[in-house]
Amino acid sequence: MTDRITVEELSELMKKCTGVTVAPEELRRDDMAFESLGVDSLGLLGIVGELENRYGTPMPTDAERSKTPRQFLDLVNGALLAGA
Repeated sequence: MTDRITVEELSELMKKCTGVTVAPEELRRDDMAFESLGVDSLGLLGIVGELENRYGTPMPTDAERSKTPRQFLDLVNGALLAGA
């Protein structure tokens, strides 16, 4: 386990927590929105909870409101780096 979440890990978390399967390559696209993937704020909240349990670090309170995978990863990775 690293102190940064990759798009591959986010892809796995999305499948586990929301049931949405997305290739990591799609998550790298800057114009990709969670809404277009079928992931809502409740799904992101589940991913945030999983990450908090996994890393023992609180995630940013607005992470579940992220519009894009890039925005989500930036927020979450920033919290993980600050907690390291």
